[in-house]
Amino acid sequence: MRHLFIRTLILACCLGITSPASAYREYFTPEQKAQLAKIQTVLVETIALTDKGSVDAGPLTEVATRRLSELGYSVVQDASKPNDVIFRVKCEQRKTWEGTAAAGGDNDLPDAPSRLWKGPACQLTYVLGGMKIKWQKEVRTEFDDAAAAAHTAQAADAGAYAIGKLKEALDKYEFPLFLTAEWGQPDRLLKLLDASDTNHARKVRIISLLGEMQADEALPKLKQILQDRDLAKQSIAAIGNLGKDGIPLLVNIMNSSPQPEVQAAAAKGLGQLGGIHGDASVVPPLLAKLNDPKTDWAVLTEVAWALGKIPDKRSIQPLYDLDKKLQAIRDPDNQALKKLKEAVFWAIKQCDTWDQYS
Repeated sequence: MRHLFIRTLILACCLGITSPASAYREYFTPEQKAQLAKIQTVLVETIALTDKGSVDAGPLTEVATRRLSELGYSVVQDASKPNDVIFRVKCEQRKTWEGTAAAGGDNDLPDAPSRLWKGPACQLTYVLGGMKIKWQKEVRTEFDDAAAAAHTAQAADAGAYAIGKLKEALDKYEFPLFLTAEWGQPDRLLKLLDASDTNHARKVRIISLLGEMQADEALPKLKQILQDRDLAKQSIAAIGNLGKDGIPLLVNIMNSSPQPEVQAAAAKGLGQLGGIHGDASVVPPLLAKLNDPKTDWAVLTEVAWALGKIPDKRSIQPLYDLDKKLQAIRDPDNQALKKLKEAVFWAIKQCDTWDQYS
């Protein structure tokens, strides 16, 4: 039991526990997860509030409806009509704080509700079967004082100006992608990824979410995307979050790609997969890369980090040997060397510590 605890502790520190979408969503019951996976019809409820009171939220409703439709959802605005989930958008000229969120998880993300922000903001939430879910995002304007911003822009009504700017921000924010990942519907993301009019930035976001969701059904598409030089690194990173089936593919990429940055991404992915699944089969190919004198320093750095995530006594001596060589190199201004030394030192600590308890 002590061995198991220590190994779990090491892996937790190495892997940072879990990503927002992959945490998907441990507090849900199996029945709720099944509900989420079947969501098709979304009831959109919007409200816009200024210092003068409620104003027309129609433009906000239009944005939410149009953007959810991009993912293939059917949207209704009449609560009397059948729906699978309620998506709520509350936009205010001066945000009203509704309570202190717990730290950690989604609450530490840049788009999480900010307790300190008092300027214009939109709160995005959803309700499933009458229960308000913990998922919550916040869209903010670039300015915190609507009156001052409106004055600078020569706008007559500060409230209308703030709501207009929030509408623009909402139109750019990828809430439909985040909701789809939250609801565990990778097929919708894959369809959008294939669409000819999906821009590069959106493709990068989708690929990242597919990895965070640990959507194994995305593996064939991610393999295909490896041929796209502009998206290869993102695809490799996503594969590194999927199932063990991705290990042979990442090994092949690490050993055959002519691009050091792609090799490094593959090594990082192997560390993630090996650590997540406790699969030591990734260690021999990583050690072979570590011992190859032709391996680029940036690749060696990721190989070392990866080996530290799968503590194995076979790694200890090769890491010590490499560390000895690196310590003999004196070049304080070489940042690549500094990063490599740090990675090797950390990996030695992980592997050596684990070896004492195994």
